Amino acid sequence: MTDSLSLLPNRRALHVDVQRYGARESELAIALIDLDGFKLVNDQYGHNVGDQVIKNCAKMLSDLCGQDARCYRLGGDEFAISMNGSLAGTIVEGISRSFIDLFKRPITVDDRRIVLGASIGISSSKGEDRQNSSELLRRSDVAMYASKRNGKMRCTWYQPEFDRNREAAQKIDSDMRQALANDEFYVLYQPLVCAQTSKIVAVESLLRWARPDGEPIGPDVFIPIAEETGLINPIGLKVLRQACRDALAWPDITLSVNISPAQLRDVEFPIQLGQILEETGFPAERLELEITETCLVLDPILAERTLDVIRGFGVNISLDDFGTGYASIGFLRMFRFEKLKLDRSLVVDAGDDEGSRAMMVSSISVARALNMAVTAEGVETQQQADLVRTAGCDQIQGWLYFKALPPEEITHHLNQQNFQDSNLKLIG
Repeated sequence: MTDSLSLLPNRRALHVDVQRYGARESELAIALIDLDGFKLVNDQYGHNVGDQVIKNCAKMLSDLCGQDARCYRLGGDEFAISMNGSLAGTIVEGISRSFIDLFKRPITVDDRRIVLGASIGISSSKGEDRQNSSELLRRSDVAMYASKRNGKMRCTWYQPEFDRNREAAQKIDSDMRQALANDEFYVLYQPLVCAQTSKIVAVESLLRWARPDGEPIGPDVFIPIAEETGLINPIGLKVLRQACRDALAWPDITLSVNISPAQLRDVEFPIQLGQILEETGFPAERLELEITETCLVLDPILAERTLDVIRGFGVNISLDDFGTGYASIGFLRMFRFEKLKLDRSLVVDAGDDEGSRAMMVSSISVARALNMAVTAEGVETQQQADLVRTAGCDQIQGWLYFKALPPEEITHHLNQQNFQDSNLKLIG
């Protein structure tokens, strides 16, 4: 009952061990571990390197467990820990957190620095309600996916509401598949204005879902589910195609489209992007893809290669939500973004806090030094607009100027803007 690659006990051994544990009044705890980014290792470096990574991780986990707990390889990039005793849950959680901490540094395999993460779910039971190994594994699996949804690199204890949330997520997933077939998704556009003239210079496409029952559900709810289930790829391509078609009617402005980490990890995405540009006839130089720092962290090398292919079409790349995550000056230098978008939280805090204001100003200075344009997001007051304009932002986006609008309203505003420009030229 040993896994041949890692030499750890296997899944069957876990079930046997749990059956052997006695003293039902003592606590039984099981942690389920999934490596974040392991598929990319196999895709990029091959299975020989992937196998060595598994061996290294097995050794790391075994050393942490020592004599206190037992660890297993369940298959693929999944591991588990089990323990029985009065402090089982506390000890298993401590081992889990220590294991996650080890991934704050890359794993070295054949002079390659492999960046991985770990998402962990933990469950336990004791007494008359003590669950069997299959149920505890299921609960730990549910908790592990909660760790992934909440940003990865963390461990999460199972809660009964997770099952209810999972049922709701499965319902949304099913509804999304039907919505994709029934063309229920549509695109709105929020203008970005020039900081100096307040004229519309770009629009950002924003996905919306018109449910037949009229029940509102925001993209912050359904997009993470789409990313988890793989639906984000067909939905994202639909948004990109529709946005390119709509923006053909707005020849003087830039079109910005958000790309999820899952899309950027898809090796087919650059090919699909090229096909959409050719199919719609949209000028590549007018298209700007917005990505977040999450797209870059797990595999910077793969991300850099993908972005290089995309830039080869003439498409620009913007770093979205800057100031909320991992991005460093080193990242900005590596990826050579054409634009930096300051997150709303940085803009809001800059109005009341000198430290946040200094951070915003320094971010703009770095962007300038690297020949990046800068946009301030989430501007809702005139005070904020004046602040980011004085700090040197090129563009401003927010409700102070425009909310998300349907394409016909974008056309109306641009026509008005062009009419005013024409009149000014005549007067001049």
